Amino acid sequence: MPRLTHISGDGRAQMVDVSGKAMSARTAVAVGKIRLRGETLDLISKDQIAKGNVFATARLAGIQAAKQTAHLIPLCHTLPLSDVKVDVVTSTEGAEVKCMAQTIAQTGVEMEALVGVTVALLTIYDMCKAVDKEMQIYCVRLIEKTKTTVAVSLCKTHPARTKASQRGVADRTTATTNRSRTKQK
Repeated sequence: MPRLTHISGDGRAQMVDVSGKAMSARTAVAVGKIRLRGETLDLISKDQIAKGNVFATARLAGIQAAKQTAHLIPLCHTLPLSDVKVDVVTSTEGAEVKCMAQTIAQTGVEMEALVGVTVALLTIYDMCKAVDKEMQIYCVRLIEKTKTTVAVSLCKTHPARTKASQRGVADRTTATTNRSRTKQK
């Protein structure tokens, strides 16, 4: 059996050192479902849930949660998320939530996608619990995880910005040189 990377040689929990890993473009997609009664779906579609717009709130909660993953899961690395999308699709049995998280980092972003989808589902549950006592959250899982090694930067600098930046460096160099000459006199 492979050794668990979050467990040290003496059995203590530890954060994995990713400093030696290359920066990679990483994407993860997680999904989960919530079973809702037809009457509840009808109230949601008519925006008649007392707490407000259920799916809009769930989307925002999922995005916010994905951004806070390292605060919730003790050994997760803090990641600079470049994109998080939360989608909610209804069916006759309830709703399916999908969360996609994206980053350029040295470790994966699957926990952020899983936390995002889970909190979105919990938000739907919280907002509907007064009218539906039969709700069930189920089938939360990671469905996709990708990794593409990248160069130092994926960003293209606009030519005008590059020239302005180069001029700024030249201006600072000239100013420093002029000040040095003034001090020498």
